[in-house]
Amino acid sequence: MLKGLSAKLRESLEKLARSGADKEAVEELLRDMQRSLISADVDVRSVHEMTEALRKRCQDDMLPGMTRKEHVIKAVYEELTRIMGEKKPDVSLGRKKILLVGLYASGKTSTAAKLARFYKKKGLRPALVACDTIRPAAYEQLQQLAEKIEVPFYGEKGEKEPARILSNALKRFDEDVIIIDSAGRNALESELIDEVKRLNETAKKSVKEGESLEKILVLPADIGQAAREQAASFHEALGITDVIVTKLDATAKGGGALTACHQTGAKVKFITVGEGVDDLELYNPEKFVSRLIGFADLETLLEKARSNIDEDKAKKIIKGDFDIEDFYSQIEGVRGMGSLSQLMDTMGLGKMAKKVPDMDVQEAKMKKWKYIIQSMTAEERANPDVVNSSRIRRISRGSGCTEAEVRELLSNYHKSKKMMKMISPGKLKRGGMAGLFRQFGLK
Repeated sequence: MLKGLSAKLRESLEKLARSGADKEAVEELLRDMQRSLISADVDVRSVHEMTEALRKRCQDDMLPGMTRKEHVIKAVYEELTRIMGEKKPDVSLGRKKILLVGLYASGKTSTAAKLARFYKKKGLRPALVACDTIRPAAYEQLQQLAEKIEVPFYGEKGEKEPARILSNALKRFDEDVIIIDSAGRNALESELIDEVKRLNETAKKSVKEGESLEKILVLPADIGQAAREQAASFHEALGITDVIVTKLDATAKGGGALTACHQTGAKVKFITVGEGVDDLELYNPEKFVSRLIGFADLETLLEKARSNIDEDKAKKIIKGDFDIEDFYSQIEGVRGMGSLSQLMDTMGLGKMAKKVPDMDVQEAKMKKWKYIIQSMTAEERANPDVVNSSRIRRISRGSGCTEAEVRELLSNYHKSKKMMKMISPGKLKRGGMAGLFRQFGLK
């Protein structure tokens, strides 16, 4: 996310680390940070206030046992966190209605599905309601996304009054979390405000004891500092409870959107970092800044692992007792956590990821493995040792992949199995992997 800003900040901190963090090096760091943040559309006044605060903090006495470089980097981390939002959001897992509002092309419909997916993974029963009667194909898009994540959907083709659609949906649904996708406009205008007010009143009347109504503003990251005006206007009209910033993976202006929300008092609850239904994250400013400047975010990594990796199959992998389907399901689970470069970035290894040759090529190869496995017989999947040259030719033709790609999959499977059998789980559990093993229930 915010790759340009992240790369510049990391480069500035690396220069500081090499220089010894004397006064001249700190001034150079502050100048570099100013340029980087302003280029990311962060408000100029906020940038100057932050750098002045940093200049003073860098002159403060250090904590015992801390080097000058560590003292400066700690100050940079804390000041960036302060302007990005400071506090992580509270997320209620109780029954609720969620009304999504925002301008045209902000990403509301895809965000509605991502929210439904988020709450479903938390054990709740979500439902999606299509109240966007303006945008062509909005109904079909939300319906298809609902089918993909297997949650109930309601909409009415041809009905022009969104509040009537919502009223009928609320009579039909008794799910835990009802997510309402509303229409947007090209500009903030009275027609849009009137429409979302009617939806708000309809939703409010249906709220029962113990339930809540969340009114979430969806803002695209590329809006930059203009997020301030939209957040203020929608809050005045509707009483916005939270904000979701979308498309953070695709723009350099995300810093402006995040800081603008913070300045207006609007709480950013979620951010989206990709186009997939799982690419929604709780916005935690501390974690966000950690990843921005290259610190590891292992908590997020383990949370994704718990959601995407089959624990029983993970135990079989660790013991070296797995077939080729188990092997591929774990690769799919890891891929569900993000691209290889994203995972390395979360682990604080973003710089190393750049040195890995052809990472995108390797990911593309893994996508083909699914078709290869599907072209195998049940016997071949359970016991890949029986796959000989003639079988490889048949699998190649059936999968649309080359024979070399079939052999490469088999080679990777055999190498992984041999490696896991050579490793003692007991030794691993006593070492640095202990925490990861505990996540999978391996004591």
